[in-house]
Amino acid sequence: MSQPINRQNSIRNERPKARPSSVSIKWPTWQADRRSQLAFGGLLMLLAIGLTVAFCSYLLTGQADQSVLSKVTDAPLRESGTEMRNFLGILGAYIAHVFIFRWFGIAALGIPIILFLAGCKLAFNFELLPLSRTTKAVLFYMTWISALAGYIVLATDSVGQGSVWCGGIGYEVNVWLYNLIGWGGLAIIGFALFVFLVFFYGITKLPSISLPQRPVSASKAAYDSEDDDPEEEDEDDVKDFIDVKPASNGVPKPVPSPTPVPVAEVPAEPEPLNGHTTELKPEKVNGSGPPAKKPLTFTIADTTPIEPASESPQPVAEVFAGPTDEVDEDALKLHGLYDPTLDLPRYQFPTIDLLTEYPENKKAQVSAEELEANKDRIVDTLQNYGITIDSIKATIGPTVTLYEIIPAAGVRISKIKSLEDDIALSLAALGIRIIAPMPGQGTIGIEVPNKNREMVAMRSVMTTEKFTKSNFELPVVMGKTISNEIYVADLAKMPHLLMAGATGQGKSVGLNVLLTSLIYKKHPSQLKLILVDPKKVELTLFNKLERHFLAQLPDSDEPIITDTKKVVNTLNSLCIEMDNRYNLLKDAQCRNLKEYNAKFIQRRLNPEKGHKFLPYIVLVIDELADLMMTAGKEVEQPIARLAQLARAIGIHLVVATQRPSVNVITGLIKANFPARLSFKVTSKIDSRTILDTGGAEQLVGMGDMLFSSNSDIVRLQCPFVDTNEIEDICEFVGSQRGYDSAYNLPEFAGDESGSSEEKEIDLENRDPMFDEAARLVVNHQQGSTSLIQRRLKLGYNRAGRLIDQLEAAGIVGAFEGSKAREVLVQDIHTLEEILKNMN
Repeated sequence: MSQPINRQNSIRNERPKARPSSVSIKWPTWQADRRSQLAFGGLLMLLAIGLTVAFCSYLLTGQADQSVLSKVTDAPLRESGTEMRNFLGILGAYIAHVFIFRWFGIAALGIPIILFLAGCKLAFNFELLPLSRTTKAVLFYMTWISALAGYIVLATDSVGQGSVWCGGIGYEVNVWLYNLIGWGGLAIIGFALFVFLVFFYGITKLPSISLPQRPVSASKAAYDSEDDDPEEEDEDDVKDFIDVKPASNGVPKPVPSPTPVPVAEVPAEPEPLNGHTTELKPEKVNGSGPPAKKPLTFTIADTTPIEPASESPQPVAEVFAGPTDEVDEDALKLHGLYDPTLDLPRYQFPTIDLLTEYPENKKAQVSAEELEANKDRIVDTLQNYGITIDSIKATIGPTVTLYEIIPAAGVRISKIKSLEDDIALSLAALGIRIIAPMPGQGTIGIEVPNKNREMVAMRSVMTTEKFTKSNFELPVVMGKTISNEIYVADLAKMPHLLMAGATGQGKSVGLNVLLTSLIYKKHPSQLKLILVDPKKVELTLFNKLERHFLAQLPDSDEPIITDTKKVVNTLNSLCIEMDNRYNLLKDAQCRNLKEYNAKFIQRRLNPEKGHKFLPYIVLVIDELADLMMTAGKEVEQPIARLAQLARAIGIHLVVATQRPSVNVITGLIKANFPARLSFKVTSKIDSRTILDTGGAEQLVGMGDMLFSSNSDIVRLQCPFVDTNEIEDICEFVGSQRGYDSAYNLPEFAGDESGSSEEKEIDLENRDPMFDEAARLVVNHQQGSTSLIQRRLKLGYNRAGRLIDQLEAAGIVGAFEGSKAREVLVQDIHTLEEILKNMN
């Protein structure tokens, strides 16, 4: 009986202790008052509504209020008359700036939700949603949405505009995750949501995977039907999924696990590389796994350079055959096919002897020991991070060596790519570039710069059969690939090329290589060049080609265009040439320049109707940034129009710049240049601007470049052509007999259009404020529309008409862009005489 008594006593002793615990916290008496609860709850609801208004207003006007927020505590802010656009003024803008920009981003809208629910609970004792559970969910979703938005902002490289969406917390979390695991941060964010949903909503079952049913015995079926316990039912399902029973009654047997087969080991030979494939001694990678593990194989690919052709390139006059039913047989018998090269019948193509031949010791020298050492460092670095690989293949290029690795099963590609800096540190080399994965090969590439680089001479690539026997319309030697293959592209198929590169990285040499390739392959009657050089020193060597290859305006004094105004006129003249050519193609019922010239060669087009042989025209602009800075839209519009339409009629653009920013390479220009070439740039942003991807900032300079065409990026080593070689080529061509003058472009009457407008201004019907405006301009010696508009309190249109009348009267000069007009009248006495004569 003693035990029951003790039990009852224990129960009685516990009950009095439970009551004080519920009222252990003594709230102030004012909070227990119903009036205080109603007032405090209403305050929370009002605060929630105010925060909602401030947040929404910040999303609309936050960018305009950004510059004023730094002056919140300054008294001169009120004196300056600066106004905040936020609906709740400075306080609302500052609070919204803290919560949205600095903390949670757009997810901060969850804070008013919590405050509003708390206010309803306190004021009306009414719960729209469970307060405690909703608060936990809202706080988690605020953090999660901020982190997800931060990942999107970081991935799209839109930090400036996207900071409002992710906030400082989301961005910093993703920067930390990126530095830790690279782009795998998205997996962490998704896993956090998965864990929250599992624990918060009590999810214990996942969607089942339907598997093929197996025959079940009658006793097993009866046992399953009688089993009503859900836990036991789940255990049976797991057993059915795991257990492997012997196959019977025609059921296929389970496939046994494959037994690893050892790879035959090939001893490494210390002999120097001779171009054929060599396998070094395999090394087993330490790690957990079965004892018989596949060893690591290291292969050196064949990189034997292509031997140059023995003969120098010979010009070949191409003749295009067309339908024979429309050919004028009498004209063909009398005159034969039209040959445009007969305009200069004695023209000789530049010989290969004009290019310098460099000794063999300037080729890349990479020993087997260096390859083996780099391989070991790469394997050790990856192994330190728990990454095992199956094989490595090394391909020696002129500038870099490509190590293609095949990772073991289960290794994430993003994990290897995030180790780019660690691999560069272990190899003690700059410019490490990881390609994950290699396009169409199923491997991961690691490009490591060679200690001794090969200089790709222009002569070595010009003598190859790939260039001399190419059938391209405008063949251009781009350089050597990593596998030592000569890369030749067709400018006519690009059809335009956009080049970029920092100062001293090989951009000017690349332009010289392009022009040299075209001069070696095309006759002056088949190709015309328009060279624009705002720097005035890069393309001056080609002045001697004026009567052979260059095209210019009829009134131009210099063959190389350096003046910005002449550049604008030339671009507009080229647009007129484009329209004229399209009219000729329309009359000839041809779709492109190749078909049109083929018809003309076969004498199927009448020259008396304006038809003529049309050469290709290549426009080369050495520095686009300077033109965009001085002319802007006047240059952008004709370039964009030519890039959109000029491909079919044989006008192609090569535009180069050393500052690939978005205000230079605008979206209108960039969209029409599918072929892009980038030398080394200073930042990843510049690389993305020119190539739409990173990588150009990791190049090693001196002609190392990335060529992008049709979304395929190839790493090349640009050939080197010296200034002396360019001089010799231009001297050889310029010393021969050429045309009487350069190829004349259509005349562009851009300046005359302005004079015709001036003639339309009638000074007899002057504005009543003309005299007062003239005195104002002469007194201030500033011919500005804004001056007249501000001092005379006139509208912009009327002030503009007054400036036009003053220009027609000879009081102010012509329009000079962003500068104020020059005042031609120096004193007020001279002005009064002019006004007296006009009246």
